[in-house]
Amino acid sequence: MITSLLRPLFAHRYKTWREAASNIENAQRLQLARLISKGVGTLYGERLHFNSIDRYETFRRRVPVVGYEQMRPLIMRMVNGEQDILWPGRVFRFAQSSGTSDGKSKYVPVTADSLRYNHYRGGFDTVSHYLHAYDKSRLFDGRAFILGGSFSNELELAPGVRVGDLSASLIDGINPLVNLIRVPKKKVALMSDWTEKLPLLVEGSMNANVTNISGVPSWFLTVLKKIMEQKGVENIHDVWPNLEVFFHGGISMEPYRAQYRRITNAQKMRYMETYNASEGFFAIQTDPESHWLEVIPDGGIFYEFVPLDQIGEDFPDALPSWKVEPGVTYALVITSSNGLWRYVLGDTVTIQQVSPLKFTIAGRTKHFINAFGEELMVYNAERAMAATCAKMGCDVVNYTAAPVYAGDNSRGCHQWLVEFANRPESLDEFAVVLDKNLQSENSDYQAKRSGDIFLGPPIVSEAKSGLFDRWLANTGKLGGQRKVPRLCPDRRFIDPMLELNAV
Repeated sequence: MITSLLRPLFAHRYKTWREAASNIENAQRLQLARLISKGVGTLYGERLHFNSIDRYETFRRRVPVVGYEQMRPLIMRMVNGEQDILWPGRVFRFAQSSGTSDGKSKYVPVTADSLRYNHYRGGFDTVSHYLHAYDKSRLFDGRAFILGGSFSNELELAPGVRVGDLSASLIDGINPLVNLIRVPKKKVALMSDWTEKLPLLVEGSMNANVTNISGVPSWFLTVLKKIMEQKGVENIHDVWPNLEVFFHGGISMEPYRAQYRRITNAQKMRYMETYNASEGFFAIQTDPESHWLEVIPDGGIFYEFVPLDQIGEDFPDALPSWKVEPGVTYALVITSSNGLWRYVLGDTVTIQQVSPLKFTIAGRTKHFINAFGEELMVYNAERAMAATCAKMGCDVVNYTAAPVYAGDNSRGCHQWLVEFANRPESLDEFAVVLDKNLQSENSDYQAKRSGDIFLGPPIVSEAKSGLFDRWLANTGKLGGQRKVPRLCPDRRFIDPMLELNAV
């Protein structure tokens, strides 16, 4: 049995992790020292005199906390083929994602070191903890179904440079031996056209002995439903009787848990959450009974935690991992083996436990919608709404948007509640134009809308005159600098508004 043969390898890594986690200060100081030694000869390292940084305390005084916009010029030089900019050597892979304020995409370096010491190690660590928790697992006695993205090219790229979803780089660069125990075939996994890709995913996996699946909950739900439809069953365990675990991340699992319970055998199915992004693999669920995420202590990343009231300062009173306090929410800042130095990730986390260090994801530092992996930001919405009004010859007083979660027989989508000063002739046409403009503004939203497979078209509901003022008044927030939230990752704002709109 393959799982039995591999267990000692994963058990060794589990032991190493636990030892590092028991003294996180030592583990993290060691990570920082290694990162600084790598950065000494880079352009960034020379500018900030990394060669004379001998400890964390010096590092935090000398190196500013930055966001993507500050790093963009240097990263684009790397995309264009320059070497030794933020990390030694030349970087040939970049993960493309949304999230910038002056364009629809950002490009995150994916270095050989970040793949080896962070991204792949994070996956290995997840399996290590899973096998430790379940000693009767037969994880490797079947196939892994890994659902990933694709490479894209909206830039003029230097020879050899590849840009796309992080998952595409991970699949493309993975050890060839792993391809022997995974589905679908690499060629299918990297396809960009989802209208062509989806049936091939179904065809390439439905007759395999799948024991584990990995991916984003919303995306996988679509694939699983297609497989069950093809097989004529209502439970995925009727297709894959040996399926035992879903390694999930990217978006919250909570809106989808009920649906997964309906299509799986609860006695057989397990779930392990991971916290990874284009910028790195940060934490995993180490306790099957708790949704708290434990920081990877020695995975090529140095972590800092910034009090929320200091976000935006060049040198905030950031705290290292060994000085955070339980119950406090911080903005996460990383220094990583991909060349991001004191980089504001954009996520906020609430510390739940300090030894070992565990947290829960509190949200983003800004309003957004990421219910389906679309990473729709407020600036995307503002630009798309302005362009739509210009096209339709109408004017908007106020608006808000929130996700509509997928049902058993329906896709998820976004609902927009809009108050017009001058309404368009057709709300349906307004919704179509808004959808097109959102796709133009945000590449992740565009990908999820591709082929009308994962994310349905937006629903536009018209608000009665004065609705938002009435809502603000009811919440005690009318006047001053109080604003209607443009985007919300859940329905806590829009549902009361809709109720008020019906009165």
